Amino acid sequence: MASKGIMLVCAAGMSTSMLVSKMQKCAEEKGINADIFAVSADEALTKLETRPVDIILLGPQVRYMKGKFEAKAAEHDIAIDVINMQDYGMMNGENVLESAMALIN
Repeated sequence: MASKGIMLVCAAGMSTSMLVSKMQKCAEEKGINADIFAVSADEALTKLETRPVDIILLGPQVRYMKGKFEAKAAEHDIAIDVINMQDYGMMNGENVLESAMALIN
């Protein structure tokens, strides 16, 4: 199976790093080949040009930016969603990963 690119976007790219780690651990346990990484909102559109992405997951704190990303995501046939606030707050990597995979499979 080809690797799935999962890009998490937050205000500075820092608050999602723990969630990325938990998602990566869960992906490994489930045998999911995924490239999961976090970026700041400022660098997200640039990353789309340089790294394969299947889904953009916005942190709850940047949900207001969804419209900004939707047009670019549509151009590249990339799914986009906002991370569930409860899953984000609890750093539930498994739920976030499952939600992402449901949208890109």
